[in-house]
This record gives sequence, C-alpha cells and structure tokens, in this order.
Amino acid sequence: YQSGDLHLKRATNTTHSVDYDAVEAEQHKGICDWVKEHLNGEVTDIRRLERWRPQWKVTYTANNETNAVLFRGNRSIAGKQDLKFEMEVMQALEANGIKVPHIYGWVDSPKAFVMDWIDTEDRAPGMLHTAIDNPSTMSDERWQAMLNYMEHLAAMHAVPVGEFTHIKRLSTLPKTPTEIALHTTERMYSVGKQAGHIDPPLEFLQQWLRRNVPLHRTEAHFIAGDAGQFMSAGTDVLALLDFEIASIGDIHWDLACFRGRHPYENMGDIPALYRRYEEVSGRQVDLAAVAYHTVAFLQLSGIGATFFMQPNAHGGNWIEGALEYASISRRAYESIAELQGISLDYDLDLPEPTIKRWEDSGLQKLCVDIERLPTSSVFESWERDLLHSIPQFLLNHARYRDWFEQETVADFNALMHALGNNIIANNLVDADQAALQVMADMQSTTNDSGNQNPKLDEAWVQAQHKRILRFSMLIAGTNPDSENPLFHRLDPIFQ
Repeated sequence: YQSGDLHLKRATNTTHSVDYDAVEAEQHKGICDWVKEHLNGEVTDIRRLERWRPQWKVTYTANNETNAVLFRGNRSIAGKQDLKFEMEVMQALEANGIKVPHIYGWVDSPKAFVMDWIDTEDRAPGMLHTAIDNPSTMSDERWQAMLNYMEHLAAMHAVPVGEFTHIKRLSTLPKTPTEIALHTTERMYSVGKQAGHIDPPLEFLQQWLRRNVPLHRTEAHFIAGDAGQFMSAGTDVLALLDFEIASIGDIHWDLACFRGRHPYENMGDIPALYRRYEEVSGRQVDLAAVAYHTVAFLQLSGIGATFFMQPNAHGGNWIEGALEYASISRRAYESIAELQGISLDYDLDLPEPTIKRWEDSGLQKLCVDIERLPTSSVFESWERDLLHSIPQFLLNHARYRDWFEQETVADFNALMHALGNNIIANNLVDADQAALQVMADMQSTTNDSGNQNPKLDEAWVQAQHKRILRFSMLIAGTNPDSENPLFHRLDPIFQ
C-alpha cells in the first residue's frame, strides 16, 4: 500500500468503538427502573435470550412473590414502528379473547414492550443455522398441541377486521383479490428494491405472484403473518406468539406458513393440520391457494433475509440471512413447480474446490482467531459462533465462486437461446442486468396482452431453481444432502 491508500482507508472507515458493558448496564438500569415503576417490583435476575433480536427474561419480586416477564426488544434491522405495531396487534388480539401473553406496556429505554413470561420449555427457535446442528423434533404431546393450535388459529381468523383498524398499518383494508393477495409482498418488494436487494430470482417470484393472483379469493381476514408459533405445555396451547408481520389478507397465507417454517421448526404432518383446520373452522382449505401463498410467504421472507446482512447493524444474524435466502427462495420455486407441474433438476455436483492462496489463508486465520475470542454477558458464546460462521461462509464462497458464476451464466445464456433471444452474457453481473431487463420487458408484454405463457414460466423456474440450489451447495460445501436442513425440499401438499 502507498501511504495515501492507508490514509484513504482510515478516512472511509466509519466503524467506531462502543463500550458494550456500558450499553448493557444502561439497558439493565432501564429494565429495573421500569419494573419498579410499573410492576412495583425489585429485579433479581436479567437473562438475555439466544435470539436475533434483543430479548430478556426478567425475574422480579413484588409483594413477597416471584414473577417473570419478557422484555421483547427491536430487531436491529426493523423499521421504527415495527415493534410498537406488534404490541398493538397483541393487545387487540387479547381484547378479543385470543390466547396471547398479557401486555404490560411500552418501554422507551431499552426500546421494548413487556409481556408475561410463559413458563414452559422453550420451543425451537426456528432458525436454520441452529436446525443444521440440532434438527428440530416433535414429541407426541407437541403434535397434539399443534392440532389444538389450529382451533386458536381459526378463532383468530374469525376476529372481525374492524377490531384492528385503529392500528395504522391495518387501517386500510384490502378490497380486491389483487390487493388481498399482493399488498404485503408488494410492500416488502418495494423496500427490497429501494435497498438494491432484488436479484433475478426474487424479481421473477414477484412477477409470478402478480400474474397468478387467485381471483376467486375475495375475503380478507386478520392473519398472523408468520403462523404456527406458539408456546405449549404438554398438549395445551399456552400462548400464541410473533405477530410482527401480521396483516389483513387471505387465511391461506397463514396455512402456507407451516410449509415455510418446516423443518427448521418441525410442524409435523402438514396436510393433517389442514384437515384439522377444516374441521374446527368449517372452511374448506384451497390447496392451490395455499401453494400460491407459500410462494408469497417465502418471497417476503426471502427478501427480509437479505436485510440480516447489513454490516452496520449491531447484533443481528448475518449467516442466518445467507442461509435463509438460499433455502427460502429455492423452496418458493419448488412451490411453483408443484403447482404448475414443472420438473426440477437436483442432480448437481460440486466440483473440487479452487484454492485461492490469499483468501484461503486469511479466512482460515480469521476462523481460528475468532474461536479464541473471550466471551462475556455482552458477547455470548453463541454470538461468537455466529461471527465465526461468516469467514467460514466466505471461505467456501472463495473456493466455489467461479464455478457458481460460470454455471449461472451458462444457464442464463442457454435460457436466452431457448427463448429466441440473442443476448449472450460473459459474466454474472452482465447476466443479472440482462435478466432483470428481459423480465421487465416480459412483464410489460404480459400487462399489455393479459396472456401468460406456461412454457416461459417453466424455463425461468428451472434456471432460477438451479441457481439457488448451487448457491446452497456453495454455502454447505457439499452436494445436495437430504440430511441437511439447508437442502430440505418443500413438503408436497397435492397427493
């Protein structure tokens, strides 16, 4: 490096030192002060939970009794009003007899809301990086609780949508089938577009959703948005959880969530859950609508996963974002394939790694030294493991990147040739730019004619699915492995 280069490097480095012990002390003081003022209690223990958002189990004594509450904090990548939105949704649900933890109120510092602590065994966190090492299982009791949960889900869907219109985000109700089907994913797509996160696989999914709206789905209901999350004890459902992407939409979105979350959080026999929902709700489950909303739920989640990788966000879960993007977007294509009868190719082979001296040595050194970092209450061992996984990912990326990009470009060129287009790309950047432009032209043509070409869908779906499957292979450093949750294929629902 020249001295000028070093000076430039320092000038553009925006990181700064943070005293995390002081941050933690300030958070704990805010928690203790709030509990004293609002619960008339004395805090005896504060335990931060292993989640990708700040959450604390807070134990306190009041009137000679020991109790616990959960302080639910904000994701580092969340919008300013997301946390308060979730609190207001839960308050509305509780007011309508839905079994959610009681909400005690809002906390300004640390930014959080406080709810009852549900005293039971912790459920699976539903995160892919933990499921890879510790696959989620389901006991007989949890399965019975899952069946019982469907009654609570049906009751939640029956709450009149007018009970939520005082909440700003839910104040404008979708009216047409297109609005009911698309308003949630279009909002997430717009955010992803503004951030520059929409690549060809995500772009095609959104266009497919627009072209395949189930026009017969005309009823809008309150939906959890990320259904299937609840705490249980034995076979009893204790509380429904996680409403940060709640919305007004088609109930089949919530039913699709079970497919989307499985197997990271084991959902059991999903078709049996649908049959149970029919029994307790009196509604017939439209499997084609479930398949459509599986694509929608996974599209929203896939775009959301790209925001986990923001470098300046404190905490978060970078590697979960990479893993989820790969798994979620691939399974969205598998839902399209099942719905439209498209065959997919899983017979792909990872080549021998290409060892690049500097990347290989430097990234291995990072892995070794990160494992030696000391841990503390502000840097737990699980956080060190998450940090370690980033250079491990980059090591595989360096070894297989050339293969991934060459195969993706070759597939794109073959696709263009099959479609009668004379575009030839020489690298992945050019291929992606060309793909986005071709898709924009394709959408314009479809809008003008109103026609859809199933063969066109087939060619694009097959090419994008192979791209994402190869990316998963790059991450894992293996061929597709049915024992690895990263490669789990979407569970079929059409028998």
